[in-house]
Amino acid sequence: MSMLGDAVGRLQTWLFEAAVQPALYALDLAFYAEPAYDALEWLIWGALEVAVLFAALRPLESLFPAERWESRREVGVDVLYTMLYRLGVVPLAFFFLLTPVVDAAEGWLRLAGFRTLNLEELFPPLASRPLAAFVVYLLVLDLADYWRHRLQHRFEWWWSLHALHHSQRRMSFWTDNRNHLLDDLIGSVWFAGIALAIGVSPGQFLLIVIATRMLESFSHANVRVWFGPVGERMLVSPRYHRRHHAIGYGHEGRYRGCNFAVLFPLWDILFRTADFSAGYPATGIRDQLAGARYGEGFWEQQWLGVKRLALSCMPARAN
Repeated sequence: MSMLGDAVGRLQTWLFEAAVQPALYALDLAFYAEPAYDALEWLIWGALEVAVLFAALRPLESLFPAERWESRREVGVDVLYTMLYRLGVVPLAFFFLLTPVVDAAEGWLRLAGFRTLNLEELFPPLASRPLAAFVVYLLVLDLADYWRHRLQHRFEWWWSLHALHHSQRRMSFWTDNRNHLLDDLIGSVWFAGIALAIGVSPGQFLLIVIATRMLESFSHANVRVWFGPVGERMLVSPRYHRRHHAIGYGHEGRYRGCNFAVLFPLWDILFRTADFSAGYPATGIRDQLAGARYGEGFWEQQWLGVKRLALSCMPARAN
């Protein structure tokens, strides 16, 4: 991993010096040199992620599909979402949008005497054990993501956005990034804010994001794979997560869904939202069977999400 990181660093520096930096100076945008250099790292890692996922999971989906499709046409828009997110286009837009807000918040917190919590200071043994620290931070952030996911299903206004992710009837390893931009903006602030609050370093944060994204892509894959009675309770598998996307299971019932865990089913087990049922049910949202539309193209899906959000925020009419 260290050798790969060094190679990425060299490629990042070369690309920046050969192409990005001259372009920024030519456009009188030298002020953005530092964030542009950081963005290059995310772009390179994202390109590597996509290449590895395609090479590993596309053959598996062909050989051991959970369901066979006559056409993969509906998957095309998910490929677009993946490229926009993994290659840094959407994260970079969020960065420029949120930087003034974050800077103002940090300044206010500093004046108020607020100090971020650092788990390695609270538990000194973690400071000398980087792998153990990484695992602890990963667990804490995964727990935070579990509750974010629960809330996405709990609040109607949030579900109106998150429903786009669940509307894919042809779920594949490309589906993970199929999100409404507003939903993803909230999720990004949630994840990064908690990481900052508990003292995750930039290097650790990058590794956690990469590990999380890779495993999430795998859990969405259209493959007939599970990890056995024990493994299924240790790591989210494609079969386990498919139940979360299943029509009539993943977003209905007492808890408005099941199998909310992103990486570790431990949280579903603890909070009684786990469903380890066998099988590979059809995915989607029940109202799609009655003709509800969530859009086919990127912009239509984003617009319909905004309309659902507006409707969910309107006061209910009295009978």
